[in-house]
Amino acid sequence: MQLQAKMKEYLDKSKSELKRADHLIFVSLKYTRTVDVIKNIVERLINAYDFGMETLFLYAKSKKKIDTFPTAPLARAESIKDLFSDDPQITNFINLYRLFRKINTAKFSRTLEYRRHVTMTAFLDDGEIEIGIDIISEYFEKTKEFIDYCGKMIEVKND
Repeated sequence: MQLQAKMKEYLDKSKSELKRADHLIFVSLKYTRTVDVIKNIVERLINAYDFGMETLFLYAKSKKKIDTFPTAPLARAESIKDLFSDDPQITNFINLYRLFRKINTAKFSRTLEYRRHVTMTAFLDDGEIEIGIDIISEYFEKTKEFIDYCGKMIEVKND
């Protein structure tokens, strides 16, 4: 029962990060339209993913699939990918998480700040990626799907 409570706690933490990201998108970004807000949203999405992955690790531990798990973020992501290799959705979610981490650490430029089409251009090793309001909203929705998926997974399979 201890693990069940911990899983719920981490799931709640991820949902509270999503609430913060939601506010940043639909209030802060709407009125300020700056790249700094987009960067903060990416950080919140990463945090939500981290808590979601923690939930999955605890779930795997409760099913006796693992005893310990790595502490480094990217190693954790790869470990989740391996643990749930039979689930293509988890693989897609983890690939998106890795993209968020790359975006967060990449050099970036600002375009059209204080306007509707504010854009952050992140310079990644394999090219550039432009993130505007619509793209960051899409990333937010996909992160919500991941957290919901984690919640359903632990509820359905623990009953």
